[in-house]
Amino acid sequence: MSTNAIILLILAYFGVLILISYFTGKSSGNTAFFKANKQSPWYVVAFGMIGASLSGVTFISVPGWIEASQFSYMQVVLGYIIGYLVIGTVLLPLYYRLNLTSIYTYLETRFGDYTYKTGASFFLISRIIGASFRLFLVANVLQIILFDDLGVSFWQTVTITVLLIWLYTFKSGIKTIVWTDTLQTLFMLIAVGVGIYFVSDSLNIEGGNILTFVLDSDLSKVFFFEDYKSANYFWKQFISGAFIAIVMTGLDQDMMQKNLTCRSLKDAQKNMFWFTIVLTVVNFVFLSLGLLLTIYAQQNGIDAHKDDLFPILAKNHLGATVFVFFLLGLIAAAYSSADSALTSLTTSFSIDILDIEKKYSEEKQVAIRKKIHIAISVVLILVIVAFKYIIQDESVIQKLFVFAGYTYGPLLGLYAFGLFTKWNVKDKMVPIIAILSPILSYIISVNSLKWFGFEFGFFILILNGFLTFLGLILIRRQ
Repeated sequence: MSTNAIILLILAYFGVLILISYFTGKSSGNTAFFKANKQSPWYVVAFGMIGASLSGVTFISVPGWIEASQFSYMQVVLGYIIGYLVIGTVLLPLYYRLNLTSIYTYLETRFGDYTYKTGASFFLISRIIGASFRLFLVANVLQIILFDDLGVSFWQTVTITVLLIWLYTFKSGIKTIVWTDTLQTLFMLIAVGVGIYFVSDSLNIEGGNILTFVLDSDLSKVFFFEDYKSANYFWKQFISGAFIAIVMTGLDQDMMQKNLTCRSLKDAQKNMFWFTIVLTVVNFVFLSLGLLLTIYAQQNGIDAHKDDLFPILAKNHLGATVFVFFLLGLIAAAYSSADSALTSLTTSFSIDILDIEKKYSEEKQVAIRKKIHIAISVVLILVIVAFKYIIQDESVIQKLFVFAGYTYGPLLGLYAFGLFTKWNVKDKMVPIIAILSPILSYIISVNSLKWFGFEFGFFILILNGFLTFLGLILIRRQ
């Protein structure tokens, strides 16, 4: 595929997003930016959340897991169902009853200002690192397939990338994103469907037999009950999946901000119900694509594994059509996550850290929010460029992304303590507990195999939340 064709494809893609932002961005007030005027159709929110949940990391990585892990990831996905049930029946009613813009405002009501700022700060750190890592992966792909040939440096690629996101979100924020995410989810699912069609055709599998082929393969084993010490052990992944869903969706401003744009609690709960069903199916489809790609590579002697599997096959072996849709799907998956991250970071910093709703008039709030939106964009650019030029070591960057996951543990402990106990805490001590818990969790995780003969895997989130909960008990008010 020629350089000019790739440029035209990207420009056309973003042209559509900017057009959507034009039609949805006629209102630039904070109510539109933060809450979409609470007028979002629940089915649009549910569909758009699929893309935001999966991200570019999932688009590239999940198909590459099959060779080493088979379909074990479905154990985590099945756990998600329990987590989303808790979100729909416990957390959403709480958020709607309190009429929250930022979900971390609950922590102020329940515990106090220090706890409130701590929860919001942990979200901000986690989201900045997570969003930057996802955009770093996509910017790297664009750099390799396009911008290197044009003589454009990496920092310029990143700046252009973030600028394009800012361009279609700066006016109406979440109101625009609800609709752009829907389009981006559609592109992503079409990309996966096209990939399955062409790979199965290359393997001489008729359309009606694809599911049978996948289920009959040894690579499609889902349940692992044999070794409780293994990271793939069913109960470990299933329970972890439930808690991951609760924390990374239900306690995440990014994901919950979309839910809070629905007209009513009932609509938000319908959104979560259908989102759960569709996301479960979509993850199975991603794994099925990975199985077909793995078998195709093995049969044709192609040296492509893990994160390289889908990109290498799409670019070099499956034809121009698959590569076009791979590129569209990758950009869609990455940007549907990144644009909502930019908006949620702006929302959280404006409301949770600067308290603009309490301190300023509506007009002043809008002016401050616009400046914060620009500032957050600059921060994302700087962090992504740091990944490339300062850190460089890819394994270190991967560890930073994992570290961002550790910051959700304190949120799990704080909300669990707030919802399931009536105790209060010494508010000023909470930041100390929230910092110590991830550090202790990391030390235990690193040494767990040596100390206990046990790998925590995804279970580390639960340990982190449990240590936070215990710490809060120690500092409770008598």
